[in-house]
Amino acid sequence: MLPEQSIQKIINTALRNGGDLAEVYLEDTDRLTLVLDDQKLETATRGSDIGGGVRVFYGQTAAYAYTDDLSEEALLAAAEAAAAAARSTNQARVAVDLTRRIPSVTHPIKRPFDQMSIAEKAALLRQIDQTGRATSSLISQLMTSYTQTSRRVWIYNSDGVWAEDERFMLELRASLVAKRGDALQTITTGLGGQTGLEMLDERDPLTAVKEAAETAVHMLDAKPAPAGEMTVVINNGWGGVLFHEACGHCMEADFITSGASAYAGMVGERVGPDFLTAIDDGTIPNRRGSLRFDDEGTPAQKVTLIENGILKEYMWDLTEARRLGRESTGNGRRQSFRHMPMPRMTNTYIDAGPHDPEEIIRSTKKGLFAKRLGGGQVEIGRGDYVFAVTEGYLIEDGRLTTPVRGATLVGNGPETLRQIDMIGSDLALDPGIGMCGKGQSARVSVGQPTVRVPKLTVGGTDQPISGLMGG
Repeated sequence: MLPEQSIQKIINTALRNGGDLAEVYLEDTDRLTLVLDDQKLETATRGSDIGGGVRVFYGQTAAYAYTDDLSEEALLAAAEAAAAAARSTNQARVAVDLTRRIPSVTHPIKRPFDQMSIAEKAALLRQIDQTGRATSSLISQLMTSYTQTSRRVWIYNSDGVWAEDERFMLELRASLVAKRGDALQTITTGLGGQTGLEMLDERDPLTAVKEAAETAVHMLDAKPAPAGEMTVVINNGWGGVLFHEACGHCMEADFITSGASAYAGMVGERVGPDFLTAIDDGTIPNRRGSLRFDDEGTPAQKVTLIENGILKEYMWDLTEARRLGRESTGNGRRQSFRHMPMPRMTNTYIDAGPHDPEEIIRSTKKGLFAKRLGGGQVEIGRGDYVFAVTEGYLIEDGRLTTPVRGATLVGNGPETLRQIDMIGSDLALDPGIGMCGKGQSARVSVGQPTVRVPKLTVGGTDQPISGLMGG
């Protein structure tokens, strides 16, 4: 992107007012988006976003300046702006020689995006639309989208870091509405990952939209959900979004160092049953949240957050790690060059447990099976949450029976984690369309096996049902 001599010059300029660490971040992103709505191609946009920024640390604080002009002159101006915020001192550092880091993990692309024309990609969306509508005459609305993103980043700093990463993201989404009379049911589905067009060979989007359409039609017959405290079984895969939102954020280091997290100061303490292990792993091949390096040049890592119920580690970026004399865990992520990095999750999941997932259902006399979770609200840090159940079923005498609508799960993440009494062996990750918001957007994956919580508050639209786990 820029010659090494220019990077050295920019770093030295950034350090001239006494900063103790300077970083240069460069980014080049290309994106194609196609949207088919009401059987018409409503959106077809392609664009690029190029820019960079210079960050200067002084003590436990940092200053950052960015520009969309990647000339040496523009980045020197950004370095001067960041340096101006640093404390004046006569001890300006000189940048060390840069040594390029070689990634220990790869995310190979087998079929580059250019192996299909834009017209062929639009035709795929029409095929997905036709498949969903052909499933049932009750499908009244269907919107599909295709997004490909090619993002390349370069990170350099005065400690000698030189890291480069290429991130190719492919996403297919479909939102369907089934309608019968006044009853409406919306289901969203999709496929995605850090992958090329090979995803279309390995995972069938037509099957995914057909299953979503069948679910939407099936849920038109759903009864109003019961309300009250009851046993809740949460499905594997996308069900891990509850742990991500209600517990995972509580383990991000900025909430820990500020004292805002329910898990602050609890490393070494029990936070869940002894068969519960939770992991954030940025090294999983081709997953949506995977990285070779994070956005500070730290190699991606597998971080065990909870092991056998004991809290083991938090997720650190460089800024928060410097506050407490720690090492980054490779969780420094930023939305773009316009943002400073912060601690963020990558691929976060509850690991497989010891229980047969079918036995989890069979051993539950009465309760709710949350097969699909939708949107929710979470008070990050404390972990209080409300999540909608977009596809749910009553559990009666160990069997799934009546589909129900209007259910919400209400609770506190750390408390829910402690109450889990069964974790299945059927670990699965989500289909690859997760996006996490925390002031900045970040692509992530979530996952879990089938999980049972013996006592959880369910908001619904019908009378409460009695009976918890086992009775």
